[in-house]
Amino acid sequence: MSRIGILSAVAAATLFGVGGTFAQFLFQHRGVSIDWLVTMRLLCAGSAMLLISAIGRGRGVLAIWRSDAGAVILFGLIGMMPVQYTYMAAINASNTATATVLQFTAPAMIAVWLALTHRRFPDRRELAAIALAMLGTFLLVAHGKMGALSISALALFWGLASAVAAAFNSIQPVGLLRRHGASVVGGWGMLVGGVALSFVHAPWKVQGTWDATSYVFTAFILSFGTLAAFYLYITALRLIGAQKTSLLTCAEPLSAAMLAVLWLGVSWSAMDWLGTLCILATIALLAKEQSPESQSEKVT
Repeated sequence: MSRIGILSAVAAATLFGVGGTFAQFLFQHRGVSIDWLVTMRLLCAGSAMLLISAIGRGRGVLAIWRSDAGAVILFGLIGMMPVQYTYMAAINASNTATATVLQFTAPAMIAVWLALTHRRFPDRRELAAIALAMLGTFLLVAHGKMGALSISALALFWGLASAVAAAFNSIQPVGLLRRHGASVVGGWGMLVGGVALSFVHAPWKVQGTWDATSYVFTAFILSFGTLAAFYLYITALRLIGAQKTSLLTCAEPLSAAMLAVLWLGVSWSAMDWLGTLCILATIALLAKEQSPESQSEKVT
């Protein structure tokens, strides 16, 4: 069972990374709208997830609305929708490698938040993780040079916003996840976020150049890069726990970086790799002894 869990975690992380790279291609080479793609991703994946859950639970998937309607709406609007949108916006402003690595500063942000809410000073492990996250971000966005950005200010903003949204996404729905399960909470969160974003960009207003590549990449993002990746992630959490799963998700930024460099020709210097390793090291540190709050099932 542990072998299946490990494979599921690595496969989920890889699919998330590949899906992000395909999204970068659609944004930069086919002119596909970010608003449209995020809306479709939320609506399609959320609906499919709820339909699959309904096969096993029946009308039980609706129970969440009787007891936690407000929390579900909050999660969809402030959790699920922002984490999806900011990540895609960061990809569009830079590239999938930079966006994914910056989002992985979220565990360090969670450590700071938990220390503040529990009114305690971070321990040595947490301090080391926070320092590594800051150093990694500095190397990634400035290549070690004070006062000089190697990426645009907009890319930095969206990347760090994505990390904040991911941190919120890991903390806010803890109670919901325990009561209703990740597939139901994630499905409704995506659907609520998708419906809300539809008022900003209607799903039927399709933009960009559409050819066979566009259709295939979009289908991959909606099915494998979102739905399949999410279910594999849940499977890993159930079989090997949050600690090992968190460590194995390091495959996501690594797969995103390698694919972006090898396929899309993204320039990735030694400083970028060093910054990436620093940020990934924070996950190794924080995964050793996670508190109950930080071991919630992440929905990204």
